[in-house]
Amino acid sequence: DTGKSVSTSRLVIHQSISSNDQNGFAQDVRPGLTATPKTLKPKYLYDPLGSLLFEAICLLPEYYLTRAETEIFERRAVEIVAQLPAPITVVELGSGSSIKTRLLIEAILARQPRLCYQPIDISETILEQSAKQLLEDYSGLRITAHAADYTRGIASIERRDGEKVLALLLGSNIGNYMPDEARELLRQIRNALRPGDGLLLGADLKKSRETLKAAYNDALNLTAAFSRNLLLRINRDLNADFDLRQFKHRAFFNEGQSRIEIHLVSLTEQIVNIRGADAQPALQVEFQSGETIHTENSYKYDLEALAALAKATGFTPSRVWFDSGGRFSCNFWLA
Repeated sequence: DTGKSVSTSRLVIHQSISSNDQNGFAQDVRPGLTATPKTLKPKYLYDPLGSLLFEAICLLPEYYLTRAETEIFERRAVEIVAQLPAPITVVELGSGSSIKTRLLIEAILARQPRLCYQPIDISETILEQSAKQLLEDYSGLRITAHAADYTRGIASIERRDGEKVLALLLGSNIGNYMPDEARELLRQIRNALRPGDGLLLGADLKKSRETLKAAYNDALNLTAAFSRNLLLRINRDLNADFDLRQFKHRAFFNEGQSRIEIHLVSLTEQIVNIRGADAQPALQVEFQSGETIHTENSYKYDLEALAALAKATGFTPSRVWFDSGGRFSCNFWLA
């Protein structure tokens, strides 16, 4: 780890991206694009531009998830934070711009004078911007942030004597993980917590195919831009020559797996050259017309599956809240 830190009296940002993370990108792109079928890991969608595009997606009329979760927090924040006795500290995995989290922060600061908020996000830019804004707005707040992969950041939770930890995994982040990966991540979170700590998990619920399809195929094509930005990133970071116009975004609901699948479809037979980073040998990737790169899944849950997931990973499901449309669930699990 480089272990770089940016620090002021109320803000510390630990930059724990290790020096091989950039190589990690190259090392993941290579096997992903030479596999059959071709795949890329969704975490690489969130570079600075990708993170901004995703923030914009959250404002789209079709993308109900963020609004549904925000509505739950607007109506239930006091009840949610009351699930743990004060004082608490909050750790958020994949915090993004922390907009929804403000509602929880306010509810916590209404019952304890100070709060240490510990966001973990892959994008240092977003962490820094959102932290500055939060500190300006809440004088009782301290922030210890980690620019890192969730799994690396969760291991370094800070807590003061007598504090309980409330871990947040919001916005249906859990849906991006394959079932075995989701269990693994939740076990890692559980291992970082102590008995009596809590996890608030946002999970999108099964619903009509039309609603789901519209949410990932918006009329403005922002989701398509978000997907294709991954190719732009490969061009930039790995010196490749993807022609973005030769790939289209496709999202559909896979009923058997209960997930939305997102693919980039090659519109033509083509060869892409990836000249590689540093000492990596060059790579030629062949695409057939209609061949896809599978970039992301978004699993949709029912309450039964969520309860089973909690029990399998060392949690007890304790409370669940829904938005008024019954589209989205916020689940409080006790460690």
